Amino acid sequence: MFKLPDGLSMTPARKLLSSAILSLGVLGLAACGPTEKKAETTVAATPQKPAVTSPWATAYNELGRAATPAEVAAWDIDVRPDFAGLPVGEGSVELGEEVWLERCATCHGDFGDANKFFSPLVLGNITEADIESGHVKALNDPTRVRTTLMKVATVSTVWDYINRAMPWTSPKSLSADEVYGLVAYLLSLAYIVEDDFVLSNENIAEVQARLPNRNGMTTDHGLWKVDGTPDVHNVTCMTGCETEVKVASFIPQFARNAHGNLQQQMRIFGPFQGINTAGESEADVSEDTAAPAAGGTDLVATAPMSLLEDNTCLGCHSIDSKLIGPAFVEVSAKYAGRDDAVAYLSRKIRQGGSGVWGGMMPPMAQLTQAQAEEIAKWLAQ
Repeated sequence: MFKLPDGLSMTPARKLLSSAILSLGVLGLAACGPTEKKAETTVAATPQKPAVTSPWATAYNELGRAATPAEVAAWDIDVRPDFAGLPVGEGSVELGEEVWLERCATCHGDFGDANKFFSPLVLGNITEADIESGHVKALNDPTRVRTTLMKVATVSTVWDYINRAMPWTSPKSLSADEVYGLVAYLLSLAYIVEDDFVLSNENIAEVQARLPNRNGMTTDHGLWKVDGTPDVHNVTCMTGCETEVKVASFIPQFARNAHGNLQQQMRIFGPFQGINTAGESEADVSEDTAAPAAGGTDLVATAPMSLLEDNTCLGCHSIDSKLIGPAFVEVSAKYAGRDDAVAYLSRKIRQGGSGVWGGMMPPMAQLTQAQAEEIAKWLAQ
């Protein structure tokens, strides 16, 4: 209850002001309370402008909207070491092997031991004693090749990375069951699980208990704790630091295009698109592609780019220079004269194969027969 201070009397003017304040207070309480009936008379409040905290606040304060729960869920896919965030599902070693040979072996080898494009994932450097102790002894031997399953301390890391980043040309395209299967296959290659094992969200913690380097992770360093012991003790740039950026490392001109256009070997999304090195040096023109067959210029001009880009064909093949696979001009020169070129090439595109060009062509089963024939007709011209 509001009470006047001693010595003050309630004049008619004060009574009127007091009644007005009380009325506004009641209206405010009514507006805040749960009611289905609106007051007939409302008092319009003067809108208050928010304090400007940045030069962009006034221009963009109406831009965008809050993310929906579905949109947040689509990005919230991380899996923690305690397996929070792990989706329900399961996958056998057998399923993992099938998916691996179809979508992973080109870069990592049939058994995860390839060292051509990336470091090997599995290489036989893990022993039963490592699995029992949780420490991989070979990590202390500088002569041994270090692999992913030797170093990783949490199986959730393997699951999470495959789920969010693999395959290289089409990340996040695997189902949860396929990821479980791929992890199970890798674990079987390191003899952590048996060949008939089925990995699931229910038994993955049991697998964690057998991970060879599960006890090898340390948190006693500055990268983990703010007050932890730093890994390095650099004092070079504590005073008088350079303010100008100087490029200290670069690809020399003669080597920039040694393995084809760098831009075409990068992912087609993300912040780093790669440097366009086409035609920067003569090193990119091998003897096989130095003189394309007649019609090579038309092959470039008539390329079905939408089909090639949407199905990640350009991740392994360039049109006029060799990448992981042969250049399309090489393929055209080899098969354009065959009567069955369209039928042969469309079948190879959809079914895949190996041995023809010294590597493995994964099947492109997502293409329809008509789409495969469109690419084949382009190559056969």
